[in-house]
Amino acid sequence: MLRDSLRFLYYALSSASPAASPSGCKSLSTLLPDYETPGILPPSARIDRTLRPQDQRPWNLWDMWKYPAFAVGKVACLVRDIVAYNIWGPRRRTWGIEMTIINSLMRDVSRHSALADIAMVRMVMGLAGLVPLPADALVTPVTFRVRKRNLRGIIQALDAQETGQRELSGEWIVGKKLWQALQSDHRSMNRQVDEESILVQSTGVDGCSGRHCSRVVLYIHGGAYCYSSAAAQRMISIPLSKYTDARVFAINYRLAPETQFPGPLHDVVSAYMRLTDDLQVPSENVIVAGDSAGGGLCLALLLYLRDNEYSMPGGAILFSPWVDLTLSCPSWETNAAYDIVPSPGPDAHLHPVVMYLGDGLQRYLTHPYASPLFGRFEGLPPLLIQCGEAEVLRDEIELLAHKASMAGVYVQHEIYEDAVHVFQSFPFLGLVNAAFASCRDFASFKLSELQDSSPKLLGDVCEARLGDDIDNDNVRVVRGDGMETCAGRRGVQEHMRHESHDENDYESELYSWTSPRTKGDPVVSIAGTTNLLSADVGGVVAPSGLRRIKSTLPAFVAGPPLVAKINGPYPYSRAPPRLGKTHSYPNVTSFVEQFTLSSNDRIMTP
Repeated sequence: MLRDSLRFLYYALSSASPAASPSGCKSLSTLLPDYETPGILPPSARIDRTLRPQDQRPWNLWDMWKYPAFAVGKVACLVRDIVAYNIWGPRRRTWGIEMTIINSLMRDVSRHSALADIAMVRMVMGLAGLVPLPADALVTPVTFRVRKRNLRGIIQALDAQETGQRELSGEWIVGKKLWQALQSDHRSMNRQVDEESILVQSTGVDGCSGRHCSRVVLYIHGGAYCYSSAAAQRMISIPLSKYTDARVFAINYRLAPETQFPGPLHDVVSAYMRLTDDLQVPSENVIVAGDSAGGGLCLALLLYLRDNEYSMPGGAILFSPWVDLTLSCPSWETNAAYDIVPSPGPDAHLHPVVMYLGDGLQRYLTHPYASPLFGRFEGLPPLLIQCGEAEVLRDEIELLAHKASMAGVYVQHEIYEDAVHVFQSFPFLGLVNAAFASCRDFASFKLSELQDSSPKLLGDVCEARLGDDIDNDNVRVVRGDGMETCAGRRGVQEHMRHESHDENDYESELYSWTSPRTKGDPVVSIAGTTNLLSADVGGVVAPSGLRRIKSTLPAFVAGPPLVAKINGPYPYSRAPPRLGKTHSYPNVTSFVEQFTLSSNDRIMTP
């Protein structure tokens, strides 16, 4: 008791008291109208629309003392937090020492933005490439020319300027097991086939044969539209390929401030068209995925494709998507002391929104392609949205999930206890296994269940073009320590020829780069209700911090009360809500739960 009291007092004095987000207490019907009309800022917007891009203040010798002062201050903060961790415990209940150190290093760095320029920040962000990567995968750098495609809508003018000379880069990521299976399929296809097989292939029926129906993921990296790259986000793209059994194409779109909105959207659309038009991947087989700003670009891509009547991908996986550039949600304040994302400073220097929108800040700030939370979501494919409970974007992501579900979109929204922004990139967190396992079930089972038919069969032309793009002299094997063990098609084939794993080895390999599975961790198997669009997610190994939210339109429609389905005795002293928890595990401290909405549109929390 005394220790808990001292801990609360310490973090209260450190401006890190665990306050609940106001959005959790307000009705969604009160919050959502603030995001219904593009062009009108929410009353709680935290950005000045009059800001304009500006250069860094000229550096002089007098500023030299600020750098050692910043370093000394950070070291003092780090020492204090480590001491507090060992005496009073972590700032969040489930944090380990690693998360404590990362939070201490990132907290309040925006107050010192005057000490850096965009080049320095990108160099520091590039140090993420030194972090050990997941177990072996094959990576193939790709460069392609952007050609004129007669695109419509907001990027029509940009498309008209293309001459076929500009190049974009990216990389293919393929899990080792998937690569071996694709090679086996390729060899078998080259063998003599019987007449029946020829007949089946010639009819072009839907259905999957071997790996020829495997999905392709278009991955869009985050970095506040200004930093990072496809290679820097391999901590996500590699396990995403291995868990979903999909070929992942990660695109390097142009960054701000050199390229401003809608330039990055144009690059993402070009990458999508390259998959569907040039490589002839059926759009139903494509899943768009992205983290942070990349998640916002994923939604912008979906809205653009729908608005201009292009073919839509089969689904989307969003990791902590940034969908509100007005920074208006309460969690920007309530979670500021916990998250690794620093709140932008009050001026324009290194302000990501100002750099991304530039002189179009006032015009585009609430444009649905820049701030997707202000858009309409009718007609979008199924969405898997994952976020952390302790991140500053939590509230806007919750609003996104519920707004999309009100438009009739299937939304699987998952909130992970005490997790920070894009926690999937921190392999020491036990939550990461559950997050990627959920991606696997969403891509492999849920999408096929929700769609009218299974993914289309990849044709011979598509397979040949994908093979040329992936299996060439640029391919290399990336080891778990980030080193390239071999490069070139012949070297990789020789390396892979000596690799032989059974199924058990494969399963252990999937988990080898993350924290080991804790004994006794519950297996999530969500119970459905008659009025909720829910599905069993059996087999997902989830630590105790996972909460799933199935947001669906029927939850907002007046109807008979839903009966709460609870395994075991109800763990709280108060009576169960009329419409709330549908599943729980009373044998653990933090319950694995599925939350829905109460009859008065309130988010039910324990």
